[in-house]
Amino acid sequence: MDTVRSFLQPITHNLPAPIRDLGVSMVGEKCYGSILLDLNLEDVECLKLGVSKGLGISIVGASSIVKLPQIIKLINSQSAAGISFLSYLLETSSFLISLAYNYRNGFPFSTYGETALILIQNVVVTGLILQYAAPKGTAAVFVAGVAAATYALYSDAVVPMGALAYFQAGAGVLGVASKVPQIAAIWREGSTGQLSAVTVFSFLVGSLSRIFTTIQEVDDILILCGFIAGFVLNLVLAAQMGYYWNAPSKKALGKKPMPIVEPEGFSVAPSTGVSSSSSPTRRATPSAAPSTRRRG
Repeated sequence: MDTVRSFLQPITHNLPAPIRDLGVSMVGEKCYGSILLDLNLEDVECLKLGVSKGLGISIVGASSIVKLPQIIKLINSQSAAGISFLSYLLETSSFLISLAYNYRNGFPFSTYGETALILIQNVVVTGLILQYAAPKGTAAVFVAGVAAATYALYSDAVVPMGALAYFQAGAGVLGVASKVPQIAAIWREGSTGQLSAVTVFSFLVGSLSRIFTTIQEVDDILILCGFIAGFVLNLVLAAQMGYYWNAPSKKALGKKPMPIVEPEGFSVAPSTGVSSSSSPTRRATPSAAPSTRRRG
């Protein structure tokens, strides 16, 4: 270890000022000195904080595209089959409240930054669902409603901080409840439809990571309980995604053509793929019936 330390310390002690300032702003002067300058791997508290910050930044970065596969799948298929509008409506409401609560409490951006990015993508996905499955103009009404709610939640004159705390408790319930309609829709249809597997599994990993970062950096039981419950239901969704992988929906099965049943006494010659002009085929005729003509 001493050999590795002697090799790395000249590098860590001479990092550019912007990188050093960023490191100090993330983990603090004490942990920056312990982890990067002293390379002290026995400082468990600082190591856990460093891992938490790294996970948080990774989640925020990944969240910028986590719903992109779902958006692309909706646009390509021009269909919202298998995707629950109610699920996205509840999740969007939950994220909207949580974003305002975290921001107004001054929590570190690395602990909630993905909420803002996923919220924007959720608005796009929900708008596409309404575009393909609801009357014209419904998507515009939804976007206007989100804008009005955003203004209200960020205004202390409209929603005081005390009231926002109650809203956050409700947001945890909404976040959990948002998964239930989607789970029910998959079970009812027997298929995942246009639901993106990449999005589902990304949410599973992200919710698990958020449990760790919340324990390390945010002393708020409401937020922690929300992430734990969300992870459990994301796990159910991931299990459904694996179980119903490539399974056709019940509606699709119902549209399969019915087999042709031949009446008794008829026989139809199989097609040879040759046109009737070059190779005539015998037409299907009923079997001979006894004659009623009198014989002289």
